[in-house]
Amino acid sequence: MRKYEKQTYAILRIIAGFLFICHGSQKLLGYPPLPAGINLPWHILWIAGPIEFFGGILIMIGLGTRWAAFLASGEMAYAYWTAHAPAAILPLVNRGELAVVYCFIFLFFSAYGGGIWSIDSLISSNKRSGAKQQ
Repeated sequence: MRKYEKQTYAILRIIAGFLFICHGSQKLLGYPPLPAGINLPWHILWIAGPIEFFGGILIMIGLGTRWAAFLASGEMAYAYWTAHAPAAILPLVNRGELAVVYCFIFLFFSAYGGGIWSIDSLISSNKRSGAKQQ
């Protein structure tokens, strides 16, 4: 089973980053549109939106993965405790499951790094090969 763990991690990073971009796009660009009658506060639009959109891009392509994922993890922890937990502590009850899952996936990404198929790995392999040539 360990044969494909690096590829599986890369796919998880790419898909989670892409889905996070969609959340940010909804806030920053209005696409996909929010349900009718939903008005988000300014801090969600202008703070969470850019973190989700640009952080999602960085996570997806694997550039600055550790820092982008750490920031995204913190944003999701903040979202859970401020938007979901006041209604009820359990994520199943307060509809905060996605925030919790994102929080811990991004926390794992911040510890693991970009992995294969990432710009981070290209940069580090170029540094290693450049050091060997000198």
